[in-house]
Amino acid sequence: MNRFFIPVASFAVLALVACGGDEIDHAGPVANWPTIGGGAASQRFTPLNQITSENVNRLEVAWTYRTGDVSPGTESHGATAFQATPLVVNDTMFLCTPLNRVIALDPETGQELWVHDPQVALAGVYTPTCRGVAHWQAKNEAEHCSQRILSGTLDARLIALDARTGEACLDFGENGSVDLTRNLGDVRLAEYYVSSAPLVIEDLVITGAFVMDGQRLDAPPGVVRAFDVRSGELRWAFDPVPPDMQPVTAEAARAGADFTRSTPNSWGNLSADVERGIVYLPTGGSQPDHYRGVERGNMDHYGTSVVALDARDGKPLWNFQTVHRDVWDWDVAAQPVLFDQHGNVPGVIVATKMGHVFLLNRVTGEPLFPVEERPVPASPVPGETISATQPFPTLPTPVHPPTLTEDDIWGIYPGDRQACLEQFRELNYQGIFTPPAVDRPTLMWPGLGGGINWGSVSVNPLTNTMVVNSMRVPYTVQLLPRDQVENTEGADLVGAAPQEGTPWVAVRAGFLSPHNTPCTAPPWGVLTGIDLDSGETLWEVPLGNLAELAPLGLGRFFNWGTPNTGGSLQTASGLVFIAATLDSRFRAFDAATGETLWTDTLPAPAQATPMSFRLSSTGKQYIAIAAGGHGPLAYAAKGPEKLQELLGDTLVVYRLRD
Repeated sequence: MNRFFIPVASFAVLALVACGGDEIDHAGPVANWPTIGGGAASQRFTPLNQITSENVNRLEVAWTYRTGDVSPGTESHGATAFQATPLVVNDTMFLCTPLNRVIALDPETGQELWVHDPQVALAGVYTPTCRGVAHWQAKNEAEHCSQRILSGTLDARLIALDARTGEACLDFGENGSVDLTRNLGDVRLAEYYVSSAPLVIEDLVITGAFVMDGQRLDAPPGVVRAFDVRSGELRWAFDPVPPDMQPVTAEAARAGADFTRSTPNSWGNLSADVERGIVYLPTGGSQPDHYRGVERGNMDHYGTSVVALDARDGKPLWNFQTVHRDVWDWDVAAQPVLFDQHGNVPGVIVATKMGHVFLLNRVTGEPLFPVEERPVPASPVPGETISATQPFPTLPTPVHPPTLTEDDIWGIYPGDRQACLEQFRELNYQGIFTPPAVDRPTLMWPGLGGGINWGSVSVNPLTNTMVVNSMRVPYTVQLLPRDQVENTEGADLVGAAPQEGTPWVAVRAGFLSPHNTPCTAPPWGVLTGIDLDSGETLWEVPLGNLAELAPLGLGRFFNWGTPNTGGSLQTASGLVFIAATLDSRFRAFDAATGETLWTDTLPAPAQATPMSFRLSSTGKQYIAIAAGGHGPLAYAAKGPEKLQELLGDTLVVYRLRD
């Protein structure tokens, strides 16, 4: 008898048992990903539960797809940012690239089905990006272009494509395209364009647009418009003027009138309560960003707010302002996210660059937890009037520290902390909402990018747990008299915003050590879990590490977190998936505790938001993420010579290994 027979046989049995225990469970639901946020409520949640905390470490790359659309920048435009969240509808994946090419793929294999190139003009674009597209389906499948992909472009067009073929729907606008610069008046090069996904509700496609920050008092309009999804005809327009002004209507625009200039714009993703017919807009401040003189009047009425519109006619139902007379560029970038508090109170989450999270009744706009108006510093700028108070949520607790003291000043290299302390003592700083000054730079804490940016939050409606990523990177801003500034393009004024039509040029910069690291102590990026019923913070952990990016290799040993942009995905099995960081890692966390459960290395940092889908009851659950980096973050981390090392063009799709 072979003395090895018994143990070998035993190992074989154990292996069979182990394989049986590791079999993929096919009993769960199937689900598409029909909008950029997973649904009109934009919760970034999937009901899929095949991937769990027990098997997440068996994730493997199922396939990758390279778009080819990546650039460190040219003489005419900036570096790219691949920030798209794909859709999966009717067994097809749709995504857009930083150059606005729209691509259809087989979701389970990555096979290319079609590509549409709208040949966008990129001259002057700060960061070429496209965060997503929208899908519409007619009730009558026999209708021409009965499934449409709607996409905004960097040269201010709204295009409609046949979802089956990628060909332009020629009945939409003019040969498949609507010119969004119509009725805007004077628009300069790359001053107005679309970077976020349109919103489809019923037979309407609704879009706002990005208006270049800090350029001039007489900026293009911030109008939000709804177009007929079949014809491209303008159906309604929200001209965000204050109540004492007459808005320009769609009827007036069709007759040739231009919309009101310098109104607050909505450049982030929109969301909707489809059942109630309400559209939610996140808005920025009116132009320019860092000065509110008498010239502005009350143009800020809808600025730095969430605004609820009637989806039928675009009429405002209510608005909630997160910053009054915003001089900090703390526009609401995050998509409003819908939820139900205690199972029966309709809510909407408004997450801000200050790290404030306001929970509101989405029907009335009333806060679900008390909001306090607290005194803030007055403006020292001649001729400027800002608000004496600002709104502060009592719950949830802000995810960004509200104040900075000398104890928080930090440095890596010898001498860094002392140099940062000397800077700190010279800055104009009286806590959050310290306004820009003329005589010296003002510390902006939170910085221009947040806090919470366009990646917004994710919500698991089964547990009413919200997860949000944020960053903690300080900036400075100073106003300089215009007659003392010869050239806002000069090397000594990198970051200058001309603010034409005002007496002041704004100069913005990072609050950094001599070795180009933040002067504040880490973590510089965090992930936070919050109970939406109680408003209490459940957990908070650093998000990311600097790995090879940190000086002296220290990032390998310390969990410092990194600046981040993008968002998270939650699953019904209690997982949180997020990339967003500069370290090229994709992570899964336990939604109940914040514990890291799985990590993988991507081809490039993924400043994007993941999504998930499962096509059939016999199929697997997939997780997809766009790994392409973000031009400005890469520039800050690597400098102009090496920023390409943090850029890419790869869509990475995972599934469980058999």
